[in-house]
Amino acid sequence: MSSFDLEHCIERAASRLTEMNRDSYGWSLELQGLKSRVVRLLGLLEGAMYPGLFAQRPFTPNQLGTTVGINVRLAAIELNEILSDVMSGGGAEEITCRFIDSLDDIAQVLKTDIQVAYEGDPAATSEKEIMLSYPGFQAIVIYRLAHRLAELGVPVVPRMMTEHAHSVTGIDIHPGATIGRYFFIDHGTGVVIGETCVIGEHVKLYQGVTLGARSFELDGDGNPVKGIKRHPDIGDRVVIYAGATILGGDTVIGDDCVIGGNVWLTHSVEPGKTVFYNYGD
Repeated sequence: MSSFDLEHCIERAASRLTEMNRDSYGWSLELQGLKSRVVRLLGLLEGAMYPGLFAQRPFTPNQLGTTVGINVRLAAIELNEILSDVMSGGGAEEITCRFIDSLDDIAQVLKTDIQVAYEGDPAATSEKEIMLSYPGFQAIVIYRLAHRLAELGVPVVPRMMTEHAHSVTGIDIHPGATIGRYFFIDHGTGVVIGETCVIGEHVKLYQGVTLGARSFELDGDGNPVKGIKRHPDIGDRVVIYAGATILGGDTVIGDDCVIGGNVWLTHSVEPGKTVFYNYGD
């Protein structure tokens, strides 16, 4: 038989991939379709917080309470089932209850994000327009939901949520980042916010901003050390313009700073300063 026999090549590749998955990744019926389940969960959560905009079926004002109740119930059931599958140590129901109990708090924080987006963008004609069409707001909604789950110690799922947001908006926010109220991402494409970044209140970012790590500490085996501060802190009332890159866990941008477009920073900036790139240098 020729080594280039197509049927033989197919069978050989399938056999090798089967063994690779059996030995390296295991086989789990519970985790099949997890990505689609997480996306469905996000839709249910949005429908619970904002039924007038994101409910899957039309309803009358008299049906508002019923619609919200159904969406909350379906979201809770979906989340509890997902957590039961991804958490080997139990505790899914407790975490689900604590998360569902915090939905109104998350929605209240998101109200500040909607408000500052409307006030800060002259092109915005209404808050509903922001909620329905602004990629920055969509990414922030998913981040705030994912961040709460990360706070509760949920593995895998928070990162899947924010990576879904990344795929549909081009905005990459790690769920471990800490972001204050009144947060606005204008345009948004290419924004990256790292895991240990801490952002204050009334902060505005434009497209292409990176809040990243300068370097990685390595252990004795040459592997990156995890769980250390790697990303910058951004104070209150900071504006960071398009294409700016700010790196490093010991980098602090003080309150009321303005960071100009395409600036590259690996050092701290005192409060109230404006930093810009001088094209003549």
